[in-house]
Amino acid sequence: MTTGTTGTADEAPLLGPESQFRAFFDDPRWALAIIRATVLEAAHPQIGAALADNSTFVAHPWRRLRNTFLSMRRMLDADPAVREREAARLNRLHARMSGSDSRGRAYDAMDRATRAWVVATLYESAVTMCRLSGQPLDQDTMEHVYAEYRAFLAALDGDAGELPEDLNDFWRYFDRVVEDELENTEAARIILYRLFDHLPAPALLDGAPTLWAVGRAVVGPLLGSITVASLPEPYRRRAGLPEMPGATTLMQGAYLAAGLTRFLPEGWVNAETIIEALSLSPDSDDPRARTVTALRARMKRASALLRLLTPSSGGTGTEPVPAAPTATGEGRRSAEEFFRQVLDQTGDGHLDWPDLAAMARELATRLDLDEPEETRLYDAFAAWWRELQAALDTDGDGRVSADEYAAAVPSLAGHALIRVAEVLFDATDKDGSGTIDADEYRALFRTAFHRDLTTTDGTYGRSAFVGDFLSFMSGRRRNTPYDPVLTDA
Repeated sequence: MTTGTTGTADEAPLLGPESQFRAFFDDPRWALAIIRATVLEAAHPQIGAALADNSTFVAHPWRRLRNTFLSMRRMLDADPAVREREAARLNRLHARMSGSDSRGRAYDAMDRATRAWVVATLYESAVTMCRLSGQPLDQDTMEHVYAEYRAFLAALDGDAGELPEDLNDFWRYFDRVVEDELENTEAARIILYRLFDHLPAPALLDGAPTLWAVGRAVVGPLLGSITVASLPEPYRRRAGLPEMPGATTLMQGAYLAAGLTRFLPEGWVNAETIIEALSLSPDSDDPRARTVTALRARMKRASALLRLLTPSSGGTGTEPVPAAPTATGEGRRSAEEFFRQVLDQTGDGHLDWPDLAAMARELATRLDLDEPEETRLYDAFAAWWRELQAALDTDGDGRVSADEYAAAVPSLAGHALIRVAEVLFDATDKDGSGTIDADEYRALFRTAFHRDLTTTDGTYGRSAFVGDFLSFMSGRRRNTPYDPVLTDA
């Protein structure tokens, strides 16, 4: 079977915008299938441990979704150079993720067999979604799509040798891993039972907490039940996952309903447009921002109406009542709030290196950095982590708790943090002019060029940039351009 990235003159290339792999992105059924695939990935011990230690999918799920979609779009770009560049970036990212799980077993995000399992779950979930929605793929199509997924793995690893070449052998491989290797990992449990229940609102619904809480309370358990019912039976049995009455019928109905969208006019369902609409800032000068702002206003009115129609439950409802801020001064966070929203990027209740690495990863992704700028940024954050650990880790456990941070109430603007700000400025200043212009500003902040932050010549200078970054990170100030970069869900 072919594993290359290009097809013959008579067929579409294996990777690219015309591939079936790419077409799945705009298929509403893919939303259900990708959740299923993610659970199967997280159930692998190595992947589950890597997710638990390094991923921001709990605290920042929408940001993770947007970045994942951007990466997949690049990996399926028509230009081989774009694909190769993104593959190199992903390999650098994964090379920084290794460690051991709670049972002392080592994990390495560059392990080839583990990476092959990720691709295997995506392929098998795509085939399953077509079958469950009443549109099963014929044998020839299944084989062609399998070749696309093997080409995707080859683009990352150099070859697709970790996945069987023959499709019949793949099914035996898949069944063996499910039965012999998958576990009821913490990461899989979080996705099934915690993520949906506590999913933060996307930017579009951020101003309508009541509407979001009510919708999440209804949709969250349904998605969890649908996902569990769609998982392979041997894994459900091994993991002890409950089989709710009627869940199988509900699952089949959901896939069938999603499959009916094929009758909509072409272009009506576009994943990129939907993801951008969910996350677009109202301050952005993107032409779509006006539409998003109007939608957000309608959501706020709907949320206000829902609050009027819903009697007060004395704090026992589905929507938590936020604690009053304890910080002094307008636009400042309390130490606890700053720790939770900014420092604890992975959402595990502690500050350690993976949290600061996640900050570096998000900034490098926004700026689309190559080597050596990316490594310089990671190195600067690593030096800041060593400085924080030395100052705040009072019990010597290798991480900083919220209590340790709050007790110290530190001024974080030490030498290492200043160095982070300077390296970030250099990375943002793409042309090396010594100032940041409007385009460079948008690349990092994804908003309009705020004139109140600039000098009279319409640029953002080094001292102002560094000062704003330090003000945000050490003064815990809100309403700076850095706030949505590191706090958005």
